[in-house]
Amino acid sequence: MNTQSRIAAVDALRGLAIAAMILVNNPGSWSHVYAPMLHAKWHGMTPTDLIFPLFIFIVGIAAAYSLPRQLAKGVSRRQVMRQALVRAAKLLLLGGFLAVFYYNFAQPDYDWWQSRVLEIRLPGVLQRIGVVFALTAALLLWLGRRGIAAAFVITLATYWLLMALVPYADASGTTYVGQWQFGNSLSAWLDHHILGPAHLYYADAKPFSFDPEGILSTLPALSTSLSGVLTGMYLQSTDSHARKALMTMVCGVACIALGYALSPLVPVNKALWTPSYVFLSSGWSLVALSVLLYVMDVRRWQGWATPLIVCGANSIAFYMLAGILARCLMMVRVENTSLHGYLYNDWFAPVFGPLNGSLAFAVCFLVVCYLPVAWMYRKRIFWKV
Repeated sequence: MNTQSRIAAVDALRGLAIAAMILVNNPGSWSHVYAPMLHAKWHGMTPTDLIFPLFIFIVGIAAAYSLPRQLAKGVSRRQVMRQALVRAAKLLLLGGFLAVFYYNFAQPDYDWWQSRVLEIRLPGVLQRIGVVFALTAALLLWLGRRGIAAAFVITLATYWLLMALVPYADASGTTYVGQWQFGNSLSAWLDHHILGPAHLYYADAKPFSFDPEGILSTLPALSTSLSGVLTGMYLQSTDSHARKALMTMVCGVACIALGYALSPLVPVNKALWTPSYVFLSSGWSLVALSVLLYVMDVRRWQGWATPLIVCGANSIAFYMLAGILARCLMMVRVENTSLHGYLYNDWFAPVFGPLNGSLAFAVCFLVVCYLPVAWMYRKRIFWKV
């Protein structure tokens, strides 16, 4: 696979992930959303639950290409690692910026410093991407293919064993072990005691507050990235495009089957990023990649994917723009409601109905965010974190 076609296929997959992420994160009303566009309530998986791990999977693929290429240019491992750490730090800062970028103008006594800074949510999507990328870079720079494969297994097994075997206790002294419940797991216990309830997404969960991008669940998220690294290594082999499309499909189906086989032992759960979830999400990511490889590399049908490539080429800029715009729509007040609420209630819902109006709002939001990213692409402006 030549470099140009690799970039097209991977950027298209990345673009699919980021566009889907923005679409499902911005409905007109959370009370009116089609079920596939919602996360599973707890155990289980919907199509929406596949989006974030798909992006993490692509992080691994991209790293498998970019980091060895820098080494081949004579850049030392320490320099490459330093650059990776800088990039991870930038992602952490961008995630922190989105966490504090909000002010409730409808509340006269709103204390922004207390609610957004002193009680900032510490984990997040960009924060997880940054941490996973840094760990992936470290392993990729000092391990070969077999080492990466071993790290994938060891990381996933370590997480599984910790969650299943390490006891922990709540404030009353009740001891638990092997729980995979909402607010009751070793992962939640660690988040609660290390980060503190005020800094977590599920601050009111009982007996322990926790975050879906928490501390311990970063381990299996790293496994997802390493599955992408192994895929990226294979894509650089001398196999034909058709062979690569076939093998990624075979591996994807095998991972999906293994994920379902593991599910009776450990539930499929995105918030805990369980091992069964890793195999299922990586399997579906491989299937999606296989389809793109066949369509774009074997059949050479690439024109249709231009919007996805545009989205993928500036994925972080796209995500940041959407995050800022979504917050602005909530902050701006119109007729005793937010601009978001006004647009949905007065424009979209009356025309399309509550459910389809919510979807139409999300589609329009995605298009509005796409326009400046398309302009950047035409001007050959690529925002690299």
